[in-house]
Amino acid sequence: MNWNLLNADAAEAEWIELNRWVNWLRRTYGLPASVVPPFWHRHPELVWELSALHLHWLCAYDPDQHGSAPFGWHRDFADARQRLHDWVATSGTRLERDRSTRQTSWPGEPPADAVEDVIIGNRDEDFVQFVVDDVARRREAEATLYATVRPV
Repeated sequence: MNWNLLNADAAEAEWIELNRWVNWLRRTYGLPASVVPPFWHRHPELVWELSALHLHWLCAYDPDQHGSAPFGWHRDFADARQRLHDWVATSGTRLERDRSTRQTSWPGEPPADAVEDVIIGNRDEDFVQFVVDDVARRREAEATLYATVRPV
């Protein structure tokens, strides 16, 4: 799924489903926060990786899929865990706090904004607010687009 193309309603449903699946994944496989941190939803690099892994899992375990497909998923899951670990280390997100992933400014670009850790006391509340804000942003973008379309 392409997060950039989802409308507000589809994004809300996908966030809820992905969150449910990521919770299942981390508990089923005993994944530490250094692989799947609580605030993964705040980091696009983690969202894209986990979304791809979820879609791959759905396809691998589809009843019409070949019986060996789950083995392929597990091979790819091993690779994904390493990438997730690397991105978590780069992003700076931790068990009880988060910060935006640092961005490197290229020559000629303005310096990147400074990033600071934010302590987050309740992960579920943070996730819900994140989704509410994302859905509102998408609804506003949709309204702006529809306001420019002239009926025929």
